[in-house]
Amino acid sequence: MHKGEADFGVIIIEKEKNTMKFRYIKSIVLLLCFSFPGFAQEEVQLLIIGGGASGVSAGIQASLMGVETLILEETPWLGGMLTAAGVSAIDGNHHMPSGIWGEFRQKLYAHYGGPEAVETGWVSNTLFEPSVGNRFFQDWVKEQPSLTVLNQVTWKEVKFEGGKWNVVYFQDNKERTVYAKMLIDATELGDVMATLDFEYFVGMDSQERFGESYAPEVANDIVQDLTYVVTLKDFGKGKDMTIPRPEGYDPAVFACACDHADPTSFDDPTNDCQKMLNYGRLPNGKYMINWPNCGNDIYMNIIELSPDDRNEALKEAKLHSLRFVYYIQHELGYNHLGIADDEYPTHDGLPFIPYHRESRRTLAESMLTLPHVLDPYRQDQALYRTGIAVGDYTIDHHHKMNPEAPEIDFIKIRVPSYNIPLGSLIPVGSTHFIVAEKNIGVSNIVNGASRLQPVVLGIGQAAGALAATALSEGKNLQEVSVRSVQQNLLKSNAYIMPFIDVKPDHRHFQAIQRIGATGILKGFGVPYKWANQTWFYPEKEVSEFELADGLRPFYTNLINYWSASGEMLTLRFFHEILREIDDKIQLKDIEGAWGDAGFEKGLFKPEQRLNRLQVAVLVDRLLNPFAIPVDLQGLPEH
Repeated sequence: MHKGEADFGVIIIEKEKNTMKFRYIKSIVLLLCFSFPGFAQEEVQLLIIGGGASGVSAGIQASLMGVETLILEETPWLGGMLTAAGVSAIDGNHHMPSGIWGEFRQKLYAHYGGPEAVETGWVSNTLFEPSVGNRFFQDWVKEQPSLTVLNQVTWKEVKFEGGKWNVVYFQDNKERTVYAKMLIDATELGDVMATLDFEYFVGMDSQERFGESYAPEVANDIVQDLTYVVTLKDFGKGKDMTIPRPEGYDPAVFACACDHADPTSFDDPTNDCQKMLNYGRLPNGKYMINWPNCGNDIYMNIIELSPDDRNEALKEAKLHSLRFVYYIQHELGYNHLGIADDEYPTHDGLPFIPYHRESRRTLAESMLTLPHVLDPYRQDQALYRTGIAVGDYTIDHHHKMNPEAPEIDFIKIRVPSYNIPLGSLIPVGSTHFIVAEKNIGVSNIVNGASRLQPVVLGIGQAAGALAATALSEGKNLQEVSVRSVQQNLLKSNAYIMPFIDVKPDHRHFQAIQRIGATGILKGFGVPYKWANQTWFYPEKEVSEFELADGLRPFYTNLINYWSASGEMLTLRFFHEILREIDDKIQLKDIEGAWGDAGFEKGLFKPEQRLNRLQVAVLVDRLLNPFAIPVDLQGLPEH
C-alpha cells in the first residue's frame, strides 16, 4: 500500500475507533486502493489465494488478530464448498461448535429460527440455502477492519523475492501486483503450492509410504469421485419444470438411485425415492442433490490439468448432474422440482464450482496419518499435542464411479474423533507459505475425514492464526510457538482437542483444552457411527499414577518418582506430587487456586478425592505446563 493510503487509514482509525462506521469506511478505503486503476501495486501483511471455506475463515481470524489481509477469490461468492459448490449440508462436528464453525452455525440458527429449523434433511443436523451462507460470509468480512476481499479475480504468478511474496493477478482484465509477507494457499486443489517447489502427493498412498495397512500395496493417482451439486426448488404441484433431455441421457445409469436411500443403513433396499431427495432437503422447499448411489457423483481426475482443460472436462460433470435431474423429474415424477432460480447467478443455474473431495496433499512438517488418528497417544510423534482443528466424521471415501479404484473397506476403519496438527499446514522447509483447505499434510485415507466442511473451516482459522502469530512475532513459520498459535485459537473459542463433553461456554474450557493438549490428562476415544467421539469425563476421578505418569514427559524430576500408586488421587497426594516438581508450592497456594477456580470451599480437605476437571484446572493454574514449548512433532523442548 502506498504511504499516503496507509496514513489515511491511520487517520480513520483514530477518528472512528471501535465503531461500525470505522469498519465500514476502512473497508471501502481498502477496496478502493485495490480497485482503482491507478494503484497497480499494493502491499499487505497476509495474502490468501482462495476465498473458500478455509480462505474466508483464515481471513477473518487473521483480521481479528490485527493483520492487514487480502483475499483473492475467482468466483463472486465466498465459502467455497459450503456455498459456491452447493454442499450446504454440514457433515460432522455437530457437538463441537469450534470457533468460526460455531459462529457460522449460530448465524444460521438466528436466520432460520433455531436448530430445528435447519434439521431439514437426514444427512446432517445443519442444512441451509447456499446463497444464505454466501451472504453471511460476505457480511462477515465487511465487519473486519483489516480484511479486504477481491472477488472475480484470477492469480497468474507467485514468487518469493527479497523476503516477501510477489503475486500477479488479473482484475477486470487488468494485470496487477500485490506484495505480502505471508501467503496462504486456500485454493480448492492446491494450485499455488503446485507452482512452487514443495513436494506433494496426488491419489492413493501405498501401505509403505505412511505405514497404513488399509492402503493399497502400490500408490496410484486415483482420487475420489467429484460432484457437480444441483440445488432443486419445489415450484409447486402442477408446475412442470422438466429440463430438456440432456445429451447422452440413459435412465439405466440412475436406476438404483432409490435403492438403499440411506447409505448408512445396512438394511434391505428401501426403494424410497422421497427419502433419497430428503437426504439433502434444505429450508424453504429446496433440495441439495449430492447423491452418491447411482446419482451425480462422477469420476475424473482434473487436478493436474490446466484451468482451460479443467473447464472442458467439467462440462461432462455438469451434464452428468443434469441427466440425474432429468431422471428425477421425468422418470421419478418430480417434475415440479426445478433448478433453483434464486440461488446461483450463473447462466445454467448450477453452482460456480464442483465439489472436490480431494486435492493435492503437501508433504508437510507433520503428516497426519491413520495411526495418529486411530491411536494418537501411542505414537512416537505426539502430534495430538499440536492440534489446531478438530473433526469427528468417519473416514468416508467416494469411489463408486471408478471401477479401477482398489477396494478399501472404509467401514472397517473405525476411528475416534481427532485433531489436526499444526505442522500439517506447513510444507517441509516453508518459512512464509501456509497451506489450508484440503491440500494440508494428511494421507489419502485420512483426507476422507479431514475434507469435511467444519474441519476445513477450522483448518482455515488455524492458518489465519498461524500467519498472524508469525507476523506479529516477526518469526518464520518454523520458529513460531505452537502454544502461542493454540492459545490464540482458544481465545476465539476454537477447539484444539476434540473433547465432546466440555463446550466453549464452560468456565474452564480453555484450561481443559490446554491440559488435554499436553497429554497430562488424556481423552477417551470412541468410534461412534458417523460422529465419532472423544470424551474428557470431567467428573471422573484421577489415580495417583495417572497424574504422575502424565506429568513425567514435562518434568524430569518425576522420571524416577515411584511413589504414585493406583489409588485415587487426594488433595494431600496432589500437593506431594506438585512439591516434587516445585518445592515452593504450599498448600495455601493450592487452596488459593481452588477458590479462584470456583470450586466448593467445603471440599478443600486433605483426603478429598480429585476429579479430572479439578486436576486439570489446578495443574493449569499452579504449574502452567502448557507454557513448556513443544516442537511440531509434539515433543517437549526442555
